Amino acid sequence: MSNYLGFLDALAKFSYILPTVKKPSRKLSLYRRLGITGLVLVLYLIMADTPLYGVPYTSQSQISLFQILFAANTGTLMELGIGPIVTGGLILQILVGAKLIDLDLSDVDDRRKFTEAQKTLSFLFGIFEALAYVLASRYWPYVGNPITGSQASWAIRIGVLLQLTFATYLVMVFDEMLQKGWGIGSAISLFILAGVAKTMFWDLFGYTPQYAQQIGLIPYIVQATEANNLTSIVVRQGLPDVVGLLATIIAIIGLVYLQGMRVEIPVTSQKYGGIRSKIPLQFLYVTNIPILLVGIIVSDFQLFANAFASISGTQNLGYRILYELSYYLSPPRGLYSATADLTKLFIFIISWVVLSVLFGYMWVEIAGLGPKEQADRLIKGELDIPGVRRNPKFFEKMLAKYIYPLTVLSSLIVAFIAIVADIFGAYGSGTGILLAVGIINQYYMMIARERALEAYPLLKRIMGE
Repeated sequence: MSNYLGFLDALAKFSYILPTVKKPSRKLSLYRRLGITGLVLVLYLIMADTPLYGVPYTSQSQISLFQILFAANTGTLMELGIGPIVTGGLILQILVGAKLIDLDLSDVDDRRKFTEAQKTLSFLFGIFEALAYVLASRYWPYVGNPITGSQASWAIRIGVLLQLTFATYLVMVFDEMLQKGWGIGSAISLFILAGVAKTMFWDLFGYTPQYAQQIGLIPYIVQATEANNLTSIVVRQGLPDVVGLLATIIAIIGLVYLQGMRVEIPVTSQKYGGIRSKIPLQFLYVTNIPILLVGIIVSDFQLFANAFASISGTQNLGYRILYELSYYLSPPRGLYSATADLTKLFIFIISWVVLSVLFGYMWVEIAGLGPKEQADRLIKGELDIPGVRRNPKFFEKMLAKYIYPLTVLSSLIVAFIAIVADIFGAYGSGTGILLAVGIINQYYMMIARERALEAYPLLKRIMGE
């Protein structure tokens, strides 16, 4: 444990070398923070459409799961997206949750150390991923060893490495700005939401006249109306259709309804003379974390398969294994794709359900959401459960009756929504819809809270702000 803690200290100290964003001297108004948040979003969209200098342009026919999860865009400054930041934060969260690093994230100093170490680790991952892309000659043809046989000169390759590293650092700065009070929420969540919204917009209205293709549903409806062939808009092979639009709407409505559901545990407060109250547990207890983790695993298979193909071609064993894994675990894109290979569909459904439940359970234990941690919080908050002896073990046993069934049930529900949405070709993918709805809900609650604090200044004093 001490070795890991020493490693964390080293990462935290290195973060002082990197330029940082200071908190504003006084709290900004809500509308000013919303304006800065909007500016950050616009800058991200510009970066996501700015091609890397020295990289040949390649058109994309379909957005991959990797791009949706990591807010990435191939061949642009956002090639890596938020991948390095998510990876660095996830690794540290797992180490702390598994008690391999002894940190109390409720403590101010420990939380600061964790944040500084995460910043350094994310930056190092950005350099590592950018270096891997360049050395594997991802963007250029090569003959023989890609390290020495790439078609691009070393000057261009180093230039691309610097561009990707700088873009990763800018994303880190944007996230730090918003979280330190210059904006609202997190840039990571904001960029994911923007990527999903952009994909949905393209699925509806996308049109590429230079290739004479009607990609989006609306342009295709216009074309089908002129050709008197409206039946073709119901189901399309590999392209957005009416079935996918309906699946998108139903998935969004279902998620909004489920996120409003709560399971309430009755408690009494010793501090306030035995006043009865209730602690609400979200019905979707694991939120979208299990599907996010499954999506990351599948995206990594795709990423490493492409890396093997770039380095040693498509005939080596490593590439074939990774390709088969990514093929069978990747979600289908609509009814045509789902019914074209029933074996793949069956493996996809079973694997996503099983992995979702496993990751949901793992996350509850690692993130401090298990019965033991929740029981400790009740004890520290001087709360009692009526009819249960005031003892951590008894509280833990009681809470386990709520938390573990909720964990399994919510993991199954989010997996079911993501799977069904992908089978019917929902716009932005099932995983993207899960993430987008969750992020919108978070922003709604944050903005509602900020408006309440501005409307009723007395609340600021009560909440110590």
